Amino acid sequence: MFHRFWFCLCLWCLDGVDALMSVSVVEGDSVTLESGVTEIQTDDLIAWTFGRPETLIARINKENVIFSTSDGDAVGFRGRLKLDHQTGSLTITNIRTTDSGLYNVTIKRTKTHITNRFSVTVYAHRQTSHTSGSLLIVLITAAGSLVIVPVIVLFCICRKHRDAVHEDETPAAALLYKHTELMMVRVIHL
Repeated sequence: MFHRFWFCLCLWCLDGVDALMSVSVVEGDSVTLESGVTEIQTDDLIAWTFGRPETLIARINKENVIFSTSDGDAVGFRGRLKLDHQTGSLTITNIRTTDSGLYNVTIKRTKTHITNRFSVTVYAHRQTSHTSGSLLIVLITAAGSLVIVPVIVLFCICRKHRDAVHEDETPAAALLYKHTELMMVRVIHL
């Protein structure tokens, strides 16, 4: 009996609650939150709110010709909110990660109230080109090190060997050592 009471109470509480629509967007992009109506009626009062507690960020009163987003300036939306004068939809331009959160639109008509809720998640802009560039530099440096180290070792061995056999050197051998030494110097300077 007790469980049936809670079940009925939960269903009663959920009556009139609209579905929550999830919206994902990348930082810097624009997103439009649809009001749910195709055309604003003359007697419609529309209020857009953001966050918890709900803060008014935009409002429409078509009868008094009020289409205002100035309320959003106080919570960081200055110049980034746009209202569609036909549908009442809200567009947020140059969206930021701090704009993530819950948005509600309430449309009050003569006989009905419409409420739509949006959970907006703003993802930080990925900087893949910067990461790829850094990785490329590391790979080039590592490859260069793999080439330079053996060249230096070979150069040292040749020089040591030349010094050891210097007294037995023929003119052809001297020319070969000199040529090898010049090649090593060129590779090192590359």
